[in-house]
Amino acid sequence: MRKRKRIIISAVVIFLTLLGIRCGTLSTLNIFPDSEDMQLGKQIDEEIKKDPKQYPILTNKPKVKQYVESVGNKILASPSIVKRGVYAYQYEIIHDDSTINAFCTPGGYIYVYTGLMKFIDNEATLAGVIGHEIAHAERRHATNRMTKQYGAQILISLILGQNPSQVAEVTANLFTGFALLANSRADESEADEWSMKYLQTTAYYPGAITYFFEKMMAKKGGGGGGALESFFSTHPLDQDRITHVNQLLTKMGNPKPSEANTFTKQYKAIVKEL
Repeated sequence: MRKRKRIIISAVVIFLTLLGIRCGTLSTLNIFPDSEDMQLGKQIDEEIKKDPKQYPILTNKPKVKQYVESVGNKILASPSIVKRGVYAYQYEIIHDDSTINAFCTPGGYIYVYTGLMKFIDNEATLAGVIGHEIAHAERRHATNRMTKQYGAQILISLILGQNPSQVAEVTANLFTGFALLANSRADESEADEWSMKYLQTTAYYPGAITYFFEKMMAKKGGGGGGALESFFSTHPLDQDRITHVNQLLTKMGNPKPSEANTFTKQYKAIVKEL
């Protein structure tokens, strides 16, 4: 029995090595199935809706919510989206003008703050931000980080069935304080890139997210204070990230913004509803 167990462990180690796992760090494997991303997202969504003081959901502006949903659904029509029909991809607006932020849970529950909507200037920028959040779900950044954090040893334990409740325990630990929503710089860069790929297949100007970055950096330089705290805690932003986006635009042939692809007028009309 012990010999058989050693053979199984050796086979698992070889399998992990072939996937590029070194020194207990998982680089290409996510031990969580899509169903776990969905469960995590649902769990967070429930917690948010239990706390209207911290997360006051906008409920009296159906026109604005429908508008945000329409922008998100245009992005979801991109052929680059692979989790359409798998993840929830639901949208809520948080009525908080003092917070400039948006976030997406695993499994595609997307939240946009009114503070962000009032901060940006056109629909294409909103599309760029929502596309970025969708990319976090599509690329499974949260559960990828969970896999890397807990390493190959727990993965082996899971494969051998030694602790069937381990995934639930790992999930519960990282769920505390929404820690799993804090993205790394690498995750942010990848989400930017995929957002631009999504927008490239729509009527939107794919570089519009740069408008948001430039305004955020200017506000940060001017001491934006609490209004920026939430954003920078979950979405690190620096000049390298902006440079990367500009390089991607160059590869796309430097498409030009216009009213026809930024939709500034209709966006401003919607924001007046807030």
